[in-house]
Amino acid sequence: VSAVPKEEQHSVDLIEKNYVYGDIKHEVTVYVKVFTNSPFLVCMDLARSREEVIDPKYMWIGPDGKHLEEERYVNLTETGQLMVMGFKESMSGAYTCTLSRKIIETTTQEEREMFEAYKFMVYAYREADHAYQVFVRFTTRECELTANGLFFEELKKIVNNIISDLTCHIVESSCKCHSVKIPKQGLLHELFVSFQVNPFASGWEEVCHQVPYDCEDVTNMRVQEARDRIGEFFNKQTYALKHEFQTVPTIHYVDNSFSVIRIDSCRPGFGKNDITHKNCASCCVVCDPGTYSPNNEVTCQTCTRPRVKKYGARSC
Repeated sequence: VSAVPKEEQHSVDLIEKNYVYGDIKHEVTVYVKVFTNSPFLVCMDLARSREEVIDPKYMWIGPDGKHLEEERYVNLTETGQLMVMGFKESMSGAYTCTLSRKIIETTTQEEREMFEAYKFMVYAYREADHAYQVFVRFTTRECELTANGLFFEELKKIVNNIISDLTCHIVESSCKCHSVKIPKQGLLHELFVSFQVNPFASGWEEVCHQVPYDCEDVTNMRVQEARDRIGEFFNKQTYALKHEFQTVPTIHYVDNSFSVIRIDSCRPGFGKNDITHKNCASCCVVCDPGTYSPNNEVTCQTCTRPRVKKYGARSC
């Protein structure tokens, strides 16, 4: 993948496997997943890296204005490439490098020193946490039926049982009864059921202790499996109604009424912004200084008095 000129995109992806080249004309944006190592930031543009460079010297400065040569968390090669290791929110910000090099006149052998500055904006990101909102309908005899409430409680228990081994559970469930006029069938009564499948049932942290660095991948995999099992359960209702009952039960599943949408949320200190971070639009990117996110919403809020100078703030 290549870094694309600013006119087309501000951001960068990788040119060679793990290298991001600078650009004199504009800053280059890089996204690094929390707890992983950044790609190598190269203190040259691609064209310069393919030429002969005489007496190159590199000076890297981090977001806090410190020289990076001394820092333990960086890997700095003798050819001026910088890798930031075990990336944390607080490491986000501007990384600038000055390249000094000599130009030697062929005829006079006179030496001149040239300086070029490269700026990289490096942001920590996490994957979004996923949950699924499920909608499903059941036909009932009438809306005032006591059995409706009991049925709903029973349904929640069954669904929770199906997914409990995945440390997922049902939250924000609701059941409303409506009269529905259906073409050529007259008036029916239906229960409109909705609930959210959430991957944070008690004990979920335990599962993460085996993978402390990136729990989102694990929780997202589990909640997707939970969603698939629930979908399978409702599909079986259709089969059961057609093949297993002599008389149709009072409350029964409305064929093909199962639908599901994904809901994303971000961890505190992170948010989504498809304008600022259009190359990482589905990522939860660390909140910029002057913004914060105290909860699992997907947006960083602006501080009224931006005292916050750090990335990833959870309060102002």
